[in-house]
Amino acid sequence: MKTEKIKVGIIGLNPYSQWASKSHLPALRHLSDTFEIIGVANSTHESSVKAADELQIPIAYENPAALIASDDIDLVVITVKVPYHYDFVKAALEAGKHVYCEHPLGNGLTETKQLAAIAARENLVAAVGTQMVASPEVIYLEHLIRNGYVGTVLSTTLIGSGGPWSDEATAADYYLYDKANGATMLTIPLGHTLAGVTKVLGGFDSLKAKMISNFTTVKLTDSGEIKPKTSEDQIMVIGRLKNGAAISIHYRGGVSRGTNLLWEINGTEGDIQVTGPLGHGQFVPLTIRGAQGKERELQTLPIPNEMYEGLPDNPVVRNVVQIYKRVAADIRNKTKTAPAFEDAVVLGYLLNDIEQSAKKLT
Repeated sequence: MKTEKIKVGIIGLNPYSQWASKSHLPALRHLSDTFEIIGVANSTHESSVKAADELQIPIAYENPAALIASDDIDLVVITVKVPYHYDFVKAALEAGKHVYCEHPLGNGLTETKQLAAIAARENLVAAVGTQMVASPEVIYLEHLIRNGYVGTVLSTTLIGSGGPWSDEATAADYYLYDKANGATMLTIPLGHTLAGVTKVLGGFDSLKAKMISNFTTVKLTDSGEIKPKTSEDQIMVIGRLKNGAAISIHYRGGVSRGTNLLWEINGTEGDIQVTGPLGHGQFVPLTIRGAQGKERELQTLPIPNEMYEGLPDNPVVRNVVQIYKRVAADIRNKTKTAPAFEDAVVLGYLLNDIEQSAKKLT
């Protein structure tokens, strides 16, 4: 018997510039046997109509409330800016809809905890977009660690470049530089990557952090205007994981001429190095190299081809596809295989601990 498709409505879909059109839309279309995109809702009805027309989506809802209330929608996908997550997620859950919300789930720990509590009460599938945990590379890396490739993990080091958060931005991206919006280098590139790191190595036992700004203003490249910048561009963390391993982290704004994602895992029997072109571990291709025993040089550890079977070549789309596959399974089987709101709370506590520790060291 043919399984009925899961009907999707997307809140926040721009044909040209936003994350949703580059990741969620192609991911859902890749899984067209499982999902059917029914409609879109943006900040204005005019914007919704434009998106629906250009992206060939059947319904342009007048506003997000209309999309959420529609009987035609099973799953509400929320890809708007972080300050708007709470209201839309809350409304969707209380309307009895399953939800896939981009990370960060809430603007801060309090909102995240409140949304997780609502999701638990309503007993719906509530997934958060920490896509790195579902990437084939991270799944394979977790397999290597669990099967003793490095032996007992002694230490791990993570260095990354955030991309934005230096001294220049477009007007459209300026909201990232205002810390009050909750879309900072801590919460986005480092937050996403920490979701992957802790999936592989487990959580933190203790930490100390320092966050500073090399730049207190930002130049808008499309207007020349100089605006204040409150989001830090240097994040440093040292600590200990629950497995006893030492951990050190340094994230920096902008892009380096060196390695923009470098994650090393050192153990009693071997070493692993993970590299990528940007410190956003959720949407860049990752290369894994390793050596163990008497080997003196790192060698590429190729990901088994079967782990990529049926998946898009583009890592941005591929990792989102992986989450949607889990969401579909969770909706149909009443399971919890996708990163859930409870996982967002755990990550939220970690990010909050980093921020609170940094405040003590200012």
